[in-house]
Amino acid sequence: MSRRIEIELTSSRPDGSWTWRAAGAREPKGVLDGTLLSQGSKPGDVVKAEAEFDIDGITIVSITQGRVKVDKVEKIALVGNDKPFEAVTQQLAKKDRGDRRDRGERGDRRDRPARGDRPARDGAARDTDRRPRRDNAAGGDKPRGPRRPHFEAPPELPQRPKAKRLKAGSTNRKAVLSELPEDQRPIAELALQGMQTVRQRLKDANAALTAEGKPTMPEQSVLQMAENLLPRLRVADWLDRAEAARKDLADLDLRDLRSVVAAANDPVIERAENCRELVAELRAGLTSRAEQEHLNWLGDIDAALGVGRIVRALKLSGQPPKAGALFPDELGRRLAEATSQSLVADALADRWIAVLEAVAFAPIRAQVTVTSKPETISPDLAKTVERLGALLPQIATALGITVASSNHAPKPLRAVRPPVKKLPPKPPTAPKAAVAPEATPAVAEAPAEAVTEVPESVVTESIATESPANDEG
Repeated sequence: MSRRIEIELTSSRPDGSWTWRAAGAREPKGVLDGTLLSQGSKPGDVVKAEAEFDIDGITIVSITQGRVKVDKVEKIALVGNDKPFEAVTQQLAKKDRGDRRDRGERGDRRDRPARGDRPARDGAARDTDRRPRRDNAAGGDKPRGPRRPHFEAPPELPQRPKAKRLKAGSTNRKAVLSELPEDQRPIAELALQGMQTVRQRLKDANAALTAEGKPTMPEQSVLQMAENLLPRLRVADWLDRAEAARKDLADLDLRDLRSVVAAANDPVIERAENCRELVAELRAGLTSRAEQEHLNWLGDIDAALGVGRIVRALKLSGQPPKAGALFPDELGRRLAEATSQSLVADALADRWIAVLEAVAFAPIRAQVTVTSKPETISPDLAKTVERLGALLPQIATALGITVASSNHAPKPLRAVRPPVKKLPPKPPTAPKAAVAPEATPAVAEAPAEAVTEVPESVVTESIATESPANDEG
């Protein structure tokens, strides 16, 4: 049975036959009779052919000439005009409010008498003693409910730029790994994750080898190799972090800078000569940054207190840049007085809750007192006082709220994220065919008792394939 295919003519032979191949492909290919082609055929032409497929191959039965693409473009002739071009303009007449339309028989309203002088329709005199309008804004006769207290937000303060987080490179670590032999690099990468990771990965690999009846790796030799490589790797890893910290020393987050300086107390790093100068520079930078951040902390609290942002000042006072920093007595007295004055009877319940949530974790919480009790205590305010009663017992007593004794101190509330909109469930799909797990890489076939050193093939194939790439940068 014949089938239509597209073929490309490749070359002509002296005997009148032509060679061909499938259009756009290398296979299939063959020879056809030149008498089937039309006049003017040339190599490279693509034609449609009726072909029969049999055991001996493909036989071209007939050739159908393809369509010839003709570009038909209809053109629109533009006839010119010798007349000069005149633009269309529009001018609107100005509206005169004084000139009105003809009122007909009504006449001009300006000639009419005043409203009070007009006679009534029934002939009686018009009553000019009319009741004045009530102006509610100026205090009319309509009774009003109690006005809700209004709280005006204090002016905003400029925020300090956010500190940079540490982004360590990998130059020193890659340099150490490049100097190691090829069979030791997988062990070194695992050692950077900790010796416990090396032990667990070695245990899993030996369990897989035992299940297959193959010799296991000597655990003691592999662990000894990791312990020998670990000092160099720890120094290289610390140098990558320290160099990144020195680059952003003026803007780096104090937590990251403290972690780098604290890691320098490692005896291995202290003995390294190439680390001593960098350790001294980072320690001096940490001391200077801590002092500057302490001054900025006190300045921000004083500025917030100066514009009346009591809640912000309270939250800042509970977040010192250095743990154990003493809060100044004078600034604490001012902050406590401002907080006590903000807890007034006519303040909103939301304002009470915001101030109490902030003052409960401030260093001056014991100095805050309540001079005026709100007329009505909302359920949310009562719940807040009950939760913070262990930290603010004087406020709970002043509001007359009994606090249950508890051994656990309350914690600050966390910001609640908005709920994520769930997508509709996907339609069930056909289960995929089970894929057989990959076999554990083969290890050296040498007997276990003949192994005296760590085999290169065992380390490379059994551990390197399982260790994840540890390339940061």
